[in-house]
Amino acid sequence: MAVATLRKWAKGLRHQTMLVYFAARDPRTPWFVRLIALIVAAYAISPIDLIPDFIPVLGYLDDLVLIPLGLALVIRLTPPEVMRSAGEQAKAASDLPVDRHMAVVIVMVWLIALGGLGWWVVRRLHI
Repeated sequence: MAVATLRKWAKGLRHQTMLVYFAARDPRTPWFVRLIALIVAAYAISPIDLIPDFIPVLGYLDDLVLIPLGLALVIRLTPPEVMRSAGEQAKAASDLPVDRHMAVVIVMVWLIALGGLGWWVVRRLHI
């Protein structure tokens, strides 16, 4: 039961992220809303957090609270006609087929890169 709820929440968050992405790219979106969207996106991908992630529970709590609140703020401040347009674009983007073969290729490239890095570290440290 909990996994299904978590999966639904993650899918909703993904949809909101796509909405904000398309809304921020729309020229009808006010500049300050675009700025907030940029700040939320930068915070989401930044390695620097208000509370470092290595602190148990609290480290991830800021990400679980601040990012959804930032997304909700951008959605609330964006004009309704822009949100309708962004919603259509997000729906079209989510309906695109997922290429699982390409995902396997990308994972393999990362594994090879990590293996190469590990090999280099072992050789460098003479372990």
